Amino acid sequence: MKYERLEFVEAVEMLARELGMEVPREQGRNPTVKADEDLYTVLQQAERFYRSQLRSAIAAVDYLKGRGLTGEIARDFGIGYAPAEWHGVADALVNERVSEDKLLKAGLLTKNDNGRVYDRFRDRIMFPIRDTRGRVIAFGGRILSQDGGPKYLNSPETPIFFKAQELYGLYEARKALRKIDELLVVEGYMDVVSVYSSGIKNVISNSGTALTERQINLVWKFFSNPIICLDGDESGQKAALRIAERLFPLINENSKIFFSILPKGKDPDDIIKKNGKAGFLEILKQKIIIQTFIWEKL
Repeated sequence: MKYERLEFVEAVEMLARELGMEVPREQGRNPTVKADEDLYTVLQQAERFYRSQLRSAIAAVDYLKGRGLTGEIARDFGIGYAPAEWHGVADALVNERVSEDKLLKAGLLTKNDNGRVYDRFRDRIMFPIRDTRGRVIAFGGRILSQDGGPKYLNSPETPIFFKAQELYGLYEARKALRKIDELLVVEGYMDVVSVYSSGIKNVISNSGTALTERQINLVWKFFSNPIICLDGDESGQKAALRIAERLFPLINENSKIFFSILPKGKDPDDIIKKNGKAGFLEILKQKIIIQTFIWEKL
């Protein structure tokens, strides 16, 4: 409990999972707990399916290689591929005796106004989102084709996934580095994986949402000095100021937040490719504490 900063039940479940054991539970007291536990199993099965599909998805593999990702990084993050089919994951998991209702509840399927049910994620690179215990609770998918919908698509909120309180890459960062003082908060899944693959493993993302009070409190639970890293263009500057104004009331002598504004039009991946890990770390040295950031902006 002290080492991983977990509550008692969380620590028991983590140890049981590492040993392949099942935690016995009292029957009849809370049937929804069992139902929610089933969703973790369904999402784990979906992760296995997506990972198996990546092996034969040439365009997806080429894209990841082009972004500098190795097979080891893809494995560590559980990156997969959702095939360009209407019933890919549905057929695969129904064959494993997972009901359509459970797949809908887990956010893997969606239903249109006509009642037609089909895969939510199609022709997308899949990024599993994990909780602090390493369980898959949702997915983020990046589109490969230009006309296939939004660039990024996230799982909907479910009984086990609440977007405003989860952080992508937090489990992987804590697993890779037992002691982390500074933590880099970037904007998207690919930014996390690209920065991580450069050797900077203390990196997470708020998964496409504005950073919330719950998320920053979760960060502070494990790390002392989060650095929020945003693009230097106008939209990035505005987003940074909105985040600063929202989080400023939470600051005290023990809880700090820093900002690092990147050169205009550049994301972390661009800088690492051009200037390497050392060049990116040099930019981070110029970080500004939240009080100074707000003072300068206003």
